[in-house]
Order: sequence, then structure tokens, then C-alpha cells
Amino acid sequence: LPSPTPCSFVQPVTPDLLVSPSSQDGDLGSESPEDRGNWTGRLDFLLSCIGYCVGLGNVWRFPYRAYTNGGGAFLIPYFIMLAICGIPIFFMELSLGQFSSLGPLAVWKISPLFKGVGMGTILIVSLVAIYYNMIIAYVLFYLFASLTSDLPWQHCGNWWNTDLCLDHHVIKTGNTTFPVNITNTVSPSEEYWSRYVLHIQGSSGIGDPGRIRWNLCLCLLLSWTIVYLCILKGVKSSGKVVYFTATFPYLILVMLLIRGVTLEGAWKGIRFYLTPQFDHLLSSKVWIEAALQIFYSLGVGFGGLLTFASYNTFHQNIYRDTFIVTLGNAITSILAGFAIFSVLGYMSQELGVPVNQVAKAGPGLAFVVYPQAMTMLPLSPFWSFLFFFMLLTLGLDSQFAFMETIVTAVTDEFPYYLRPKKASFSAVICITLFLMGLILTTEGGMYWLVLLDDYSAGFGLMVVVITTCLVVTRVYGMKRFCRDIHMMLGFKPGPYFRACWMVLSPATMMALLVYNIVKYQPSEYGSYRFPTWAEVLGILMGVLSCLMIPVGMVVAVLQEEGTLWERVQQASRPTMDWGPSLEENRTGMYVASLAGSQSPKPLMVHMRKYGGITSYENTAIEVDREMEEEDEEESMM
Repeated sequence: LPSPTPCSFVQPVTPDLLVSPSSQDGDLGSESPEDRGNWTGRLDFLLSCIGYCVGLGNVWRFPYRAYTNGGGAFLIPYFIMLAICGIPIFFMELSLGQFSSLGPLAVWKISPLFKGVGMGTILIVSLVAIYYNMIIAYVLFYLFASLTSDLPWQHCGNWWNTDLCLDHHVIKTGNTTFPVNITNTVSPSEEYWSRYVLHIQGSSGIGDPGRIRWNLCLCLLLSWTIVYLCILKGVKSSGKVVYFTATFPYLILVMLLIRGVTLEGAWKGIRFYLTPQFDHLLSSKVWIEAALQIFYSLGVGFGGLLTFASYNTFHQNIYRDTFIVTLGNAITSILAGFAIFSVLGYMSQELGVPVNQVAKAGPGLAFVVYPQAMTMLPLSPFWSFLFFFMLLTLGLDSQFAFMETIVTAVTDEFPYYLRPKKASFSAVICITLFLMGLILTTEGGMYWLVLLDDYSAGFGLMVVVITTCLVVTRVYGMKRFCRDIHMMLGFKPGPYFRACWMVLSPATMMALLVYNIVKYQPSEYGSYRFPTWAEVLGILMGVLSCLMIPVGMVVAVLQEEGTLWERVQQASRPTMDWGPSLEENRTGMYVASLAGSQSPKPLMVHMRKYGGITSYENTAIEVDREMEEEDEEESMM
């Protein structure tokens, strides 16, 4: 072979890996995180995760779940399930996103055979985004309705009220606790919600949506406009908005908490909320409820965590962030319980009924019970406005995450076409989801919202998370995944994480899935039972996201060559360009596997030669040494 060209004929150059990626001439193409975008501030990622996880469910689901499942005793299974299921899966999602700098679809370069999992995730997130923004539209409606000196749901006597309407002020002026049998009556706030806001009397059921409620339609348009303006520039804009939307709810929550505990009868509600009933711990239902609360509250499986982590720098300490966000989320839920139940205790004393008769969950708490409690307070419009503004900020940053997940997933698949037009593409997605959500603004829209809420992110989401966990630990390999984390963070996950990933987390979620199927109950809204065709439609929504997995497998196998088994094996292996996005972070087995790579040696060799080795390069040396030892062992066998 002829000898290479002598070095004297070429200009001296700086070694490639010492040049910052932005100063290179772009041989790496537009796949680098610089073109993709990064968080611009130190706290952007952390606050975005907190805003995403701390949502409406913390306020309207956790307190109710706690009191119906053993009060204070519920915290025991809650924190155990957080340790077994919540924290490990949360850390796994963040690790996958940060290591690859890819969204929920493109991240399946880790094992193309399972790309259908990413497709299922996007379908689930799209369905959730449609109805979640409708809930934000309801919040906006109440927010505007609170801008008055007299709350419209305070008294009976309006055109939407019926003869069953009973004003609590009437009870108070009667100077006795039980002058009226209130069991067959309806509060003004309940009739305001169902007969004025929803105008549900105009629909006979889910098959008869009725007319569009234009005031709700305008609120939905406003909520989509707010979301679009906040995600217009991707994480660069949403990362700044969360400084307000993730922190301000805490200020309002503390104000509501202080106001709540100073009310007469507040301790009655708090005692009801926290009194431990340890006999409940013997029931499997309580443990399942705790796992479900953790599962949905942390937002694992929706792709939001993976998406946010993909905009991090390669060595961001996500291990620390995992514990901050997951424990912060749990503490927020418990605090919200105090704020809610202190007011419910006061309300039960005012009405002269037990706390369990006024306690509700979901929209019933946010749009009926709490607004009614607000009318009993001095300065009621002020407290009502604060409450709904808190719900608005809680809901918005979760919605940012859903939208960022969809947009990132698709733009990472088609970076050359869509990344330069990201703002326009985001607008198309927002307009499409707005149009699909118009049915929710009709008189029968609440029935559709309940159907979407019950089925869109039910068993389909669990199948997605279980599959992800099994693929990473069994197909990709636990040893390899731990080595990737070691390369990224400088240490390997301990036995706790490995045990949870291998056995405990998948087993717990399998139990959840089986429980959900065995204890299946048809959807209902109040006394209305959904027809069979609506149930079938709901089940199909869940099944469709699961079907994406085998469809993705078929597509992946057809793209390979050889016998069927050879195709399956090839499709299950990571692609050549799987790994860290920037060449300077690719060491060991990931060296020179990027298209257009100019690096024939690992980074550590360059760093040794040209001065200084950082702690992360030391880690790279250790990882490379481990791999060499493993290769030697395999060759000797």
C-alpha cells in the first residue's frame, strides 16, 4: 500500500474534537442539538418537569383518593409505590432522552423493532391533549366568571336554576341546622355547572351532542392560542414561561391553605382527610389506587419526560433532578389535600352535613364543590379567581409538555424538512387538535370528555410503559443501559434501580394492567350510563395504541433482509447512529459510528494528547476498559 501523504503538505489543524460543534463547518448535518435547540437556562429543565408532573390531578384526584383509601394510612402504599414504580421509571425515561437527544419516536433507534411503542405514545398524548385543553377552557370560563362583585353561582333564581335549587344562605338564615331536607336538593353551583356552563339539558346523551356552546368554543380557542404562543419557539420559549407557571401555583396554594386552616370547622375536614385507617392496607384496592396515582401524577409513559430530557446537555445531573421532582410532586399532592379538605370541613359545618357528603373528586370538586365553598367566604370573587388561576397555571405547563412531545417526536423523524418550519408545524398541530376538540364544546361534550378521560390513557399507556421497561432491560440489555448512564453521569445506577427495572416495576405495572382489566367498569357520568357503542369506541381507543406495537414490528422486519429470524434479530439491535448526539460525547463503542464522523480514536486519547482529562473523560476511560475486558472474556470462552 502506498504511504499516506506526508503531514508537511497540509496546513496544521486543530484536532476535530477540540473544536466546539458550532464552529465546525457542519459536516455533522442538522442532527446536532444546536440546530435542535437546548434549554437556555439552568432551571428550565427542572421547572418544566415540575410543571409537567404537578398538574390538575394533584389537586382534584389525590386528596379524594387519600380519604377514600384509608386517610393518612394511604401515604404508606403511596410512598412505597413511588419507590418501586415512580422513581425508577422516571429516571429511566430521563436517561433515555438525555443520552440520545431524541424525541419519543426517534429514540427507538435503540431497538427499531419496537418503534411502534413510540407511535402508541404519540397517539395517547394526542388524545389526552384534546380533552386536557378542554378542561383548561372550563377553567378559563370560570376565571372570567369570577371577575364580578357577586359570583353567578352564588344564588338560585337565575334562568338556568330549577325548583330543586337550594341556596345555602337560606339554610343559614333559618337559624337551625336541619330545617330542610337537603338530600333531594341541588346547590346553585351544581346547576350553574351543568345547566349553564355545559347546558347538558340540551343533550340526551353521547349520541346527541346538540349545539356548540360558543362561549366554551371561544374559551377553547383562547386556551389553544395561549399554548401555541408559549411553545412557538420550542423549549426556548416554554422554558421561560414555566418560571411563572411552575412556581406561581405554589404561592396560591399556600394562600388557599392559610385561608383554609383559619376557617371555622377546617380541622373537621383535615381530620377526615388524614385520620389513618390501617385496616384499609389489607385491601389490594388501596395498593392499586396508590400505584395508579403515582403512575398518572408523574406522567410516565406520555413521552413528556423523555422529550424534556432530550434538550439537556449530555452530563446534566438527572439523578438529582429525579428525586427533586418526584418527591416535590408527592409533597405538593399532600399540601393540596390540606388546602382542599380544610375548606370542605368549613363547608360541611356551614351546611350541617358530614364531610363525606360534600367531598368529591375530579371536575365535580373543581367546578362544583370548591366554587360553592368560595361563595361562603368574604371576598368570594377574589378567592375564586385565585383558585381558578392556580388551576390554569397547573394545567398549562402539563399541556406545554404534551404539545412539545408531539412536535418534537415528528420533527426528529423529519429534521431536514420540519425543523426549520417548527413554528408553522406547531400551528398546524394546534389547529388540528382544536378542530378535533370542537365536539367537546357541544351540549353533550361532557360525555365525550368523560369517554376520552376514561379510555385514552388507560391500559394502552400501561402496555407502552411495560414494553419500554422490558425492551430497555431485556432486549437492549441492563448491563449496556447501565454503562450508558455511567458514561453520561459518571456513575452506574445502584442495585435499587437495577432491581426495580428488572423485576419490581414491570411486575407492579403488570398487576395494575390485570387489575384494570378484571375490575373493568363501564363509563358513567352521574346517573347517565354510556351506550354499548360508546364503550366499544372507548376500548378501541385504548387497543389502537397497543396495536401500534405489532404494526411497528411488521414494518421494521420488512425493512431488513434475510430469513425471518435474522430480520427480527437485526431489527432489535440498535442502529449505527444510536448513542450520544454530539461526536465529542461518543466514546468506546460509539466512536466513529456517526455519519460523516472524523474521529478515528476515542475522545480520551485526544484529550490526553492535547491537555487535561476531566472527570467525564476518566469515566470514558473506565467504560472503555470494562468493554475491553468483557471482549477478552468473550473471546476466551
